Amino acid sequence: MRRNGNDQEASLIAPGSPLVPHLLPARPRAAVLLLHGGREAGLTPSRPWHPAALRMRPFHRAIEAALPHGDVALARVRYRLRGWNNDRADPVPDTLDALNRLAELAGPVPTVLVGHSMGARAALHAAGHPQVCAVLALAPWWPAGEPVRQLAGRHVVVLHGEHDRVTSPVESADCVRRARGTAARAAMATIRGGDHAMVRRHRLWHRTAAAVVAHFLDPATRPDPLPAECYGPGDGPLL
Repeated sequence: MRRNGNDQEASLIAPGSPLVPHLLPARPRAAVLLLHGGREAGLTPSRPWHPAALRMRPFHRAIEAALPHGDVALARVRYRLRGWNNDRADPVPDTLDALNRLAELAGPVPTVLVGHSMGARAALHAAGHPQVCAVLALAPWWPAGEPVRQLAGRHVVVLHGEHDRVTSPVESADCVRRARGTAARAAMATIRGGDHAMVRRHRLWHRTAAAVVAHFLDPATRPDPLPAECYGPGDGPLL
């Protein structure tokens, strides 16, 4: 992290803390919190060298480059365990704890959640936190019937790969449709030829995700990178 901290700050980001800051300006105006994927079930510890965590590193770099003024805090969530684990939903309390710690460090600033797969599911469940202003879900794992009431007043964008065989674009589109009656705005776009790991057409994934986050935080000066059809009733146009 690029800031020297005091004892209280150190306790908030100590080893084992669910919050791992990458950039913490002295006076941030906003924050972005990234959540990597995981497993449907898994009680072994989550580690930063697992592929699901490594997969998000290019998104960290792309988002930071899209926010060049250095006034946005950037951090990730460190899960205790690798799995969602049925009704335990283990990543959700980790995410809420990270949001609370981030609020203590950065202040009451609008926060964007960027989650992939299981991380997108955790982001969806944590979206009712008062700091959260928007959710960007990458290839989300959103089983049928996921709650959307907590999205009231938030912005939601889903990017899903056309050839994702791990999570369902159909279920993502259904969740977005239901969210449109609750969220401030809800959109979905499909990455042509994209896969669940976001390896195929990776530059488009990274570039689009960074542009969406920049638009969330500066809608007046950073244009929406998504076509208007993404906000319509369909399943999301191909990019």
